[in-house]
Amino acid sequence: MRYQTLAASCLRRLGRRARKIPLDAGFSCPNRDKTLSRGGCVFCNQAGSGTGLLHKGFDLRAQWDRLTAPFSGRPEAPLLWAYLQSFSNTHGPAGKLAAALSAMAALPGIDGLCLGTRPDCLDPEKLDLIAAFPRPERRLEIGLQSARDATLVRIGRGHDAACFASAARDAASRGLIVCAHVMAGLPGEGPDDFLATIDFLSDLPVQAVKLHNTLVVRHSRLEALWRAGGYRPMDRQDYVSLAAAAIARLRADMTVERVNADAAPGELLAPAWAADKSGVIRDIRKYLADTASWQGKRRDAPDAMPQW
Repeated sequence: MRYQTLAASCLRRLGRRARKIPLDAGFSCPNRDKTLSRGGCVFCNQAGSGTGLLHKGFDLRAQWDRLTAPFSGRPEAPLLWAYLQSFSNTHGPAGKLAAALSAMAALPGIDGLCLGTRPDCLDPEKLDLIAAFPRPERRLEIGLQSARDATLVRIGRGHDAACFASAARDAASRGLIVCAHVMAGLPGEGPDDFLATIDFLSDLPVQAVKLHNTLVVRHSRLEALWRAGGYRPMDRQDYVSLAAAAIARLRADMTVERVNADAAPGELLAPAWAADKSGVIRDIRKYLADTASWQGKRRDAPDAMPQW
């Protein structure tokens, strides 16, 4: 393997694979509830990501029981990590976060915590709550998308790159594993902007990254821009080569948890090639092999491919 996957990282560090169990604790986002705006980031729609089970009457325990049932009694079952995925799961009062963490700590068979959020929804009190979660694996997924402040304004994020850097340092200082989310092909950005974001991350105490190609999904603000001819998604081969270039510039010790994005069923409008997620992954791996490249080659492992 020419980059360190999450599966490889878990096997090396923990001796077993891990499975993230997506849970919905009912958090919102400052770009949805008028704290910053109501429209959301340009690429996001009202549904966000996640299962939506909370709105169907399933509390956290019921969601966990339903989604972990397939792993019950299986030989060599994976580690099970509770994953608060949808929207910004540290937005709002610290008490709401504390209650969700308490409920998850009581889930049967839970081995770790993954929590998705934004850098501007983190403060020392909330970071301390997460750091006190009674499992050794505590992972914080923080959306950055771009290190270019002009881009962050253009896409309506509501924070700057310095905010992300501060949050990443504060989280890492508490022993949390930080995973950054970044996007290639954002409106107004070119390849050099995306690679500058990768360099920015590699200089921070970020231990993992998720690479995403920008998608046009239904009912997002980007849909209107795309339909008006004001936005053109990246071509498949351009994204493949850019993702490979990004991987080569990452630190060799980082975990590459994702190399391309996918949309919920029925939501993808463009680019059509993004629906072939497994094919794009194969293309990226083949491109790395064909160009004799690997994670860290342009950073801290120039001479030989690390053995993850």
